[in-house]
Amino acid sequence: MEVPKISIVIPAYNAESTITETIESVQKQTFSDFEVIIVDDGSTDKTVEVINNIHDERIKVISYENGGNALARNRGIKNAKGEFIAFIDADDMWTPDKLELQLAALKKYPEAGIAYSWTYFKYEKEEDSYADCSSFFEGNVYRDLLVKNFLQNGSNPLIRKQVIDSIGFFDPTLKCSVDWDFYLRLAAKCNFVLVQKPQVIYRQSSSSITSKTDVMKKYMLIVIDRAFTEAPKELQHLKKQSIAWVHNYIAHQHLKYKTNQIKDLSLVGYELCQATYIYPKILLEAYTQSLIRQFLKRCLSVQFDLI
Repeated sequence: MEVPKISIVIPAYNAESTITETIESVQKQTFSDFEVIIVDDGSTDKTVEVINNIHDERIKVISYENGGNALARNRGIKNAKGEFIAFIDADDMWTPDKLELQLAALKKYPEAGIAYSWTYFKYEKEEDSYADCSSFFEGNVYRDLLVKNFLQNGSNPLIRKQVIDSIGFFDPTLKCSVDWDFYLRLAAKCNFVLVQKPQVIYRQSSSSITSKTDVMKKYMLIVIDRAFTEAPKELQHLKKQSIAWVHNYIAHQHLKYKTNQIKDLSLVGYELCQATYIYPKILLEAYTQSLIRQFLKRCLSVQFDLI
């Protein structure tokens, strides 16, 4: 078998209900010179059985005891043969042209080490789903990535393997924000290039890590502290802005996954106040203004319910 151009790493843990759609989105890629390394992270359901029923010689399954998403990705990297590596979680999907256009972008800009795309947030209710096309960062994005994780998920980038070899693996001690930490280390080494299309279908679920706000907040702040320990002096002023963004993001998560109960809304209000106190200019951002409007609308709804 010839060495594939791209290695696709899929960490999978108890993913029997979604893994088929994920694999099908990979198989439908218009660029087909790839291998798929599915890392079964100690699944206790029928994940492996479902995968074994899919007949594609490009797919390889390797199984380990459960070690978490980061360690599963690292095991996939170690088994990868391709010149480029892409990651996709076992509940996400890609549009058919994702690999083709990202690879073309990296060929057009050989100084770039990573290509990323816009994200389509897919909710359980389709009317809640949307594409986020708000980021246009390219080239040296280190400064911008210190402020927020504009790649938004772990199923997004296509990365030159030689760049990954130069920065090391995902950090398995982080329970979340593993992607942001990894991307920051990449951004310190190489340029990024953007494909201006929503190509990553990022599935949102009330059972996902993105709904576990306490854990998310803790590890996002750990990543920020670590990043600014390494950042140059001239970028240290961005730390307050970065922390404020985390508070906004957590407020957003509460609005998405919590109920209209007063307790939940008080948490949203707290996070928004913290963001504004730490970095007042965040009030000028459209994202913040949108969160405030949603928060006030929910508050009014609860008030009328109490009457």
